[in-house]
Parts: sequence; C-alpha cells; structure tokens
Amino acid sequence: MLNLTKGANTGLPSGLLRIRVVWSDLSAQIDDVDVTAFLLQADGKVAGDDGMVFYGHKASSDGAVVIETLSERGETCLGIDPSRLAGGITRIAITATLSGRAPRPFTDVGALDVHLDSPQGAVAQFSVTTADAKEAALILCEIYERGGAWKFRAVGQGFNGGLKPLAEHFGVDIAEPASRPPPAPPPAPPAASARPSVQPPPRTEKPISLSKVSLTKASPTVSLAKRPEGLGEIKVNLNWRRGEAKRGIFGGAAKGVDLDLCCLYELADGTRLGVQALGSNFGAYDRAPYILLDGDDRTGAKTDGEWLRLNGGKWNEIRRVLIWAMIYEGVPNWSATDGVVRLFAPGNPEIEVRLEGGGSERLCAIALLENNQGDLKITRESRYFGSAQEMDRHYGFNLNWTAGRK
Repeated sequence: MLNLTKGANTGLPSGLLRIRVVWSDLSAQIDDVDVTAFLLQADGKVAGDDGMVFYGHKASSDGAVVIETLSERGETCLGIDPSRLAGGITRIAITATLSGRAPRPFTDVGALDVHLDSPQGAVAQFSVTTADAKEAALILCEIYERGGAWKFRAVGQGFNGGLKPLAEHFGVDIAEPASRPPPAPPPAPPAASARPSVQPPPRTEKPISLSKVSLTKASPTVSLAKRPEGLGEIKVNLNWRRGEAKRGIFGGAAKGVDLDLCCLYELADGTRLGVQALGSNFGAYDRAPYILLDGDDRTGAKTDGEWLRLNGGKWNEIRRVLIWAMIYEGVPNWSATDGVVRLFAPGNPEIEVRLEGGGSERLCAIALLENNQGDLKITRESRYFGSAQEMDRHYGFNLNWTAGRK
C-alpha cells in the first residue's frame, strides 16, 4: 500500500474501487463530517444535479458512484467504478464539509484519513493535515482520467465556505431554504417587431436540497406534510458502535453490544401491538400493521444496522408509532453505543435522533411518530426505562407483556 503525500498520484486498478474517509476527535461543536462526490466534466462542472452524490442523493444514475456506508462510526465509504461513468465525465472530486451548530473549520477535526481499496486489497492511503485547515470545506482527493487511464490524486485543498458554496462552485443548482420566499419574476419585456433571439430551453431539473434535520432537546419536533400521492416508503434505521468481542479468562468470548430496533403502534381502528425481533414479531408492509422490521443484526456484521419500513401509502391507517431500542446483549451503557436513528421519507430531508444520555436502563424510547390530520409529526423522546412495562405505562399502549426469545 502506498502512503501518499499532498499532490501525489497513483494509477488505479480496474474494477470496483472503494474510497473510505475516516475521521476522529471531533470538537463538541461538530455533529458530523459530510462526504460528497462531484462527477465533473472537462470544464470542472457537473453535467446536471445528478452529478452530486451526498447524504441526500446517495447514488449517481449511472451507478458509477454509490455511498455504501454513511457517517457510521466515524467513516463514510464510497463505491466507485470508473468504467460505468456516463460519457463526458473525466473527474470525480471527493470532498468533506462539517455540519454542526455553527460553521467550524477543519482544525476542529483531530484526524482525517482517506483510504483507497480495491478487491485485491489496500491500494493507497492519504492523511489529510487538519492542524492548519482553517476552511470549512476540503477537497480531499480526486479520481481523474489521463491518457485513457484512471488515476488517483491526493489533494487536501481547503475551500472557503461550507457545502452550499462548494456545490455551487462545481455547478450544482442548490435550492434556497423553504422559509425564504422565491424571488418575484422579472417584468415581461416590451413587445418587439424584430425577430426574437433563440433562447436555450429552461432548466427542468429540481434544485438539490442540502437539508438535514437533527432533532434535539431544544428543537425536538418536525412535521412532514401529507401529499396526494401519499408519503411513500418511510425507512427508519438504527446504527450503533457494537464494540469488540473480548476473550474471557477461560477462553470464552464476551459479545459486544447488541441493540434491537423495535416499535409500538396504534392503528386507526384501535389495534395496539408491537414489532420487534424478540418473539419474532416482524410485522408486515403490505397489510396491517403496515410496518416491517427488515431483519435483525445480532452479529454486528451488517454495517448498515437495523431497519424498520413503514408503508406511507397506508399512513391514514396508522394513529401513532413509538420507535424504541433495547440493549439485548452487552452491558447497558447508552453513551458508549454512539447510537443514532435516521428516518428517510421521499421528498423530505433526512431526520436524525442521537441516543444521548441514559444510565443502566435497557430500553430507550427514541421518537414518537403521530398522524396529525394526515401529516407525519415526529417528536424526539430520548426517554430511558428499566422495562417494557414501565415504558408502556408512560405512553399508554396498555399491552400484555410476556417473556420472549429470539
């Protein structure tokens, strides 16, 4: 494996490549490191808004660039296959920006490394110097075509401004925040007898939204408006730091932390029950309760955690859903799990709730989803309980609980 310095380059093997951006030691003002790939033409601009791959648009339409894992345990991984790039794309720029309570420079990031891997193993590594990086955005590296061959270059170049000015620099049309009214249309030009000039067709692409919503104690609620076509498939993801297995004094291995993603639900007809792996109550997507637990990760081998799928087309059949998690195995220590729940709904920004606080309790009520006259109201709960019965009493589902097993 090559250890590259700033400005150095190397040739690329053929086939699927992976770029892993790894970071650690973030300051308290930083919530996340956002990694973005820009698919560029010879003029250094994207061909269209599809040329920006980031947390709100995780794959290019040609399948050449895909975010495989996103901000999981201090790492984002991109899968890149240059042979699948659409015609005219000659360069892919990989960038990083910071999200948090206020704009912060990369000096607030302790370590930032870029790893380039192929199916045959590690190809190269590049450690980005952050000690003097006073900018809020960095162009980390690039994959580019030269003489019919694809190469990798370590860049490490600072860029003034955050993700929005960086995206606009590469030619991406960024939507203004929804709270800002659109500008008034210009007045119609006076009629002219001269033959009008030919104008290019109007841009039909929808501007990209960079919105990402973090529900906090200070701002715990957000609502998604109902739409005539329905809310679509609503996906809820739980991911966490599993920890490493340790050998016991008699040779046995102590398992890392295993979290279970669960929910309690109440339907419009008054039916109340739960969806969880314990007891094999996985639910159903196309019939009541219109909620499906998509697998149970007991080994920690799945890098994308556990998923609940809600049928937003049947949202009128659902009154409320309580999203909760349980420490099924391992010592109860919620702060050590670094857990985060993310909710994805079509046409809406990603919504996240971080599992913060808690003590020795095994259950955490994370978020409450309520049907508010057809809208989807999401409220951060972050309440910890010693038992399911205690949590049930607090939220008034009034279920009969029995011991279960997987």
